[in-house]
Amino acid sequence: MERDTVLSGLAARRTGRTPQQLKELAAELGLPAADLLVVAGHPVPAELRPPERDAEVLKRFARRISHCDHARLAALEAFVRSLPRIAASGPAGEPPWLGRRPAETRFAAVLGELIRNRGFGIPELPFMGLSFSTLYGMVWRWGPSPHNVQQLCAVAGPLGWTLPDLFAVADEPYSEELRPMVHCHHLGRLFAAAVPLTTAQLIETAKEADRLSVHDVRGAWQPVSQGFVEECPDFP
Repeated sequence: MERDTVLSGLAARRTGRTPQQLKELAAELGLPAADLLVVAGHPVPAELRPPERDAEVLKRFARRISHCDHARLAALEAFVRSLPRIAASGPAGEPPWLGRRPAETRFAAVLGELIRNRGFGIPELPFMGLSFSTLYGMVWRWGPSPHNVQQLCAVAGPLGWTLPDLFAVADEPYSEELRPMVHCHHLGRLFAAAVPLTTAQLIETAKEADRLSVHDVRGAWQPVSQGFVEECPDFP
């Protein structure tokens, strides 16, 4: 069965699979288990959520990492996965809802939970070409709109989701002509890998990003928020 059919069916039927089945399916699809639990309407256990972290550090980390090209993202992902996993000092509380209002539609709730799975609030997300008011609206009342395609193309990359997969969950028609608006899913892969990191480890990873950038052939590193979609191997 095609993965878009699997994902759209999972989103529509919600609790059709057990948490263990969803974890196995997530491994098969290459998606975080926490994300498939959200799509299927299951709660996310604390061990799959990020630890409590300093929001300002997370914001600076996200901004710094979003200026990395594909080679640096790959090197940083390897660096992140090499870091030790530090057990939380106490039980993690349920992170607060990131919207200004409770979600009123299915995909608005799913999208908000996907963002929370990475430890972000709306202000901590990297630049995506969308305003804060638009992002808050997306996690409040997602519904039919001519702007849906643009918005999905903007948020898929930082979430680490490919466009076809996220469009399937959102129940929006996908065209192979579409492209990410700013960032591709390789950026989001790094954010997903960084979910277990502590505040100190986020700082360490940001420093590693700076170290890698010293060798930029253009001289002094002057990051720009334009993304590196054109060089993404997924889009020839």
